[in-house]
Order: sequence, then structure tokens, then C-alpha cells
Amino acid sequence: MRKIRVLVVGLGNMGRSHALAYHRHEGFEIVGLVNRSRPQLEPELASYPIFPVYEDALRDLKPDLVAIATYTDTHADYAVSAMAQGAHVFVEKPLAANVADAERVIAAAHQYGRKLVIGYILRHHPSWQRLIAEARALGPPYVFRMNLNQQSSGAMWKAHRNLMEATSPIVDCGVHYLDVMCQITDGKPTEVRGMGVRLSDDIDSAMYNYGHLQVLFDDGSVGWYEAAWGPMISETAFFVKDIMSPRGAVSIVMDEGAKSDDLEVHTKTARIRLHRAALRDDGTFAAPDELLTMAGEPGHQELCEREQAFVYDAITQDRDLSRHMEDAVASLRVVLAADESVRTGKAVRLG
Repeated sequence: MRKIRVLVVGLGNMGRSHALAYHRHEGFEIVGLVNRSRPQLEPELASYPIFPVYEDALRDLKPDLVAIATYTDTHADYAVSAMAQGAHVFVEKPLAANVADAERVIAAAHQYGRKLVIGYILRHHPSWQRLIAEARALGPPYVFRMNLNQQSSGAMWKAHRNLMEATSPIVDCGVHYLDVMCQITDGKPTEVRGMGVRLSDDIDSAMYNYGHLQVLFDDGSVGWYEAAWGPMISETAFFVKDIMSPRGAVSIVMDEGAKSDDLEVHTKTARIRLHRAALRDDGTFAAPDELLTMAGEPGHQELCEREQAFVYDAITQDRDLSRHMEDAVASLRVVLAADESVRTGKAVRLG
């Protein structure tokens, strides 16, 4: 098996998970890690050299692949410089801090003939694939009701505050769920409305830690997404994934007692409820709701390993990633429009 030499940049939660995935995949060889400090690492990663400066590691190691898991405002420049030196790129979502930078990264991938994979981890989850397929089978127009609110304290609240130096919750998390909406409906987003509230004095006064967006599609579908971080966030209905259509609904039913600070909860579906709207002549439902138990679901680390296996396949099999890149920009465009709406108080029309 051909070895792909990889440089992992950023050793937060996602960066360490991706590094473990590369370590465990026989097709990858980690040549270095980049982080400004020396964090406590899993034993499997402890022997790899850590570089404090990305540009130095990129120049000296000349990797085949650069995996970027830093803060959003560094993504575009890091990705473009990696591709200019001849490396393929995996970059965590969001692809960039603005649409122009996202398009600049994609243009660089085309210019240099490099593969660019964006970290949409739910695309590699079999239960989410099933959810999307069941929703598409219902047919439009859709009503999307989705959120991911995270009650955080201690080190996680610190991590969230650091993230909010560059990115709001509805941008950072929202790209996943706007991507899900766009995979379900073939309609194009036409208008976005957003609102946000700053619920803490511990964050920059220009940033909000609660955000909510509404999106309209040209097929008549509508959706909302809500995201919030912090010690004040409610645990009630923190995880809602619900899609309705004229023919019924498909929803994720969480396990009782699930907590928002559990990373596994953010990807596992537990059970999927299928509801059919068809009625008998007497007005009763023609079929009972069906609960699909998603036994044997991959956990967070296994999903990261599936994601990096996709990266390996894309590189070694020369897969066409044009649609993958276009979809990343499409979901980013919506959440950034929502962020603009929060700050201006006006709805944003999408061309």
C-alpha cells in the first residue's frame, strides 16, 4: 500500500482524533504534528515530532497531505500554501471564515491539481446516510427543524470561548446541518434570516454565543437551525433533528439521559422514527410509526477513521471532488449569511 506522508496541524479535540486516524491507517505515515504548545497527547501520538510553526514544518517536511484542524480564520491561508507546495489538503469545517476565502481555496485545488476534502463527518455516518435517504423518499417541500446546543464548563467552555474569537456557534456547527438540509432537498437556498444573543460577559462583546437561523428554499422548503455554547445553556431539547414533509416525517430520537457535553451524542442517532401521514377512510393513520434502531453505530473516533479512509481513497483513486467542494461552499454561504443577518438585523437574499 502506498504511504501518504501527512502533516497534522492543530491538536485540539478534532486534530488529535484525525492524527489517531492517520496513525492507525496503514496507508498514512505521520511525518509531524503542528501546535503552538506541547499538549498532553495519547500514547500512540507521543513519539511524533511537534513543530510550533506551521510554515517551518511545511517547508522542512514537504508532506503529501496536510490535515488542518486549527481555528477557522487560518484555514484558507494554510490550505492554499499547502497546495502551492504540492500537498493535498484535508481541512476541518468550516472551510474558511468567508465565502471569498472558501472559493480561493477551491480555486487553488483546481490550479495545483490537488485533492481538497472538507471535514463533513456526518457524510461518513451510515445512520445519517439512512436519515437523509428516508427524508428524500418522503419528497418536498420540507420543514427542517434542527439544533445542537452544548452546555459547557471548565476546559470545554474555554475551548468554546477560543472558538468564538473567530467563529460563531451557528457558523461552526451550522455547516454540518445546512449540508444535511441541502442533501435532502434539491431546492436552492434563497433567503436567510438570523438572530443571536450574547449571554455571557466572558466572551468578546461583538460575538454571540446563542444563534438561530431560518432558511428558505426555492422549492418551498423551510428550515431552522439553532446553536449555543456555554454554562448557561439548557439541556432541554438540546438535540433536535426533525424533518417533515406532506407525506410524513423522519426524526432522530435521542436516548433518555443523553447530555449535550458528550461528543458521541453529536453524531450518534440512537433511533430513527419514521412517521407516515397517510390516513384510512375513517381518518386514522394507515400505518404505525416505525422505529429504526441504529445498533452498532460508529463512535466519534471510528467516524474520523472512516473520514480519513475517504481521504486516502480520494487521493489514490484520483476521485473527482468537484461536487464535494461545491457543497462545502453552499452550506458555508448560508450560515455566513445568517451571521450577517444577526449583525445587521436584516434578511439576506442569496443569488
